Amino acid sequence: MNNWIAVDWGTTNFRAFLMQGKHCIEQQSEGLGLLQVEPHRYQETLYQQLETWLKAGPLPIVMAGMVGSQQGWKEAPYVSAPCSFADLAQKAISLTTSWLSPVWIIPGVSCQSPYHQPDVMRGEEVQLAGLIALNAIENCRVILPGTHSKHVTISQGAITGYATYMTGELYSLLIERSILGKALPEQQESQSAFLSGVSMAQNGTPLSHLIFSARTRRLNKQIPEAHIADYLSGLMIGSEMAALTGCTHPLWCVGSPKLTQRYIQAAEYIGLKLNITNGDGCFIHGITHLYQHLSGEIA
Repeated sequence: MNNWIAVDWGTTNFRAFLMQGKHCIEQQSEGLGLLQVEPHRYQETLYQQLETWLKAGPLPIVMAGMVGSQQGWKEAPYVSAPCSFADLAQKAISLTTSWLSPVWIIPGVSCQSPYHQPDVMRGEEVQLAGLIALNAIENCRVILPGTHSKHVTISQGAITGYATYMTGELYSLLIERSILGKALPEQQESQSAFLSGVSMAQNGTPLSHLIFSARTRRLNKQIPEAHIADYLSGLMIGSEMAALTGCTHPLWCVGSPKLTQRYIQAAEYIGLKLNITNGDGCFIHGITHLYQHLSGEIA
């Protein structure tokens, strides 16, 4: 494999990796998500970001994320689970840029969740491909924490199903825009407040009622005002993790150290063991694995 470029282009961020075979030799990141780019300027914006790497000539570009959504540059329709990672490569959308770089956009994955609701992911499938390639995993459950956290089932090396939890987005809305975060002092980290929230979320109490306890326990001085954010974080993550109670499959968590640390604490508290791996590393290995399929290096 010669030089090529991997791109993770989402709603709020643009990340690019200059690859030499399987190795990343340079990378860049900009707060230049799709929301900041006019639809008719996607190609122009891409070139502006990659111009330094393209001076010697056009390079193959493999892209993932919301760039392949209906609101993105070119739609790469979802592939229905169960699906293998070879299926994702086979269903990738191809095009050629005005400067003659071949481009592939990796599709997302759709499924019916275990709760009988339609569900979608776009971008996380690449991290999952990397996790499987790095660790030779056949069967496991995977947590992908974030704004919209995913719990994914991997069976025989394929994505067979998952569920999305709006943990991160709900937390941000509640702490920034609801009465729960109003007039709070500067927040301090508190593991005890966080674990108190995790514990509260394990007893089957409706989450919307538990959330209000962030106000009532503050009013009754059961939680210091400086620890409300961590208590609320514990409620949200604990509620999400309650869905994994009794899980017998190996559990993996893919993400940044800042995100995964909280999930480790919650998992240990409720008696689950998490294997942790870095999200960026999984993305690079995953998109490399998919490029090997696209370029014909592997079938």
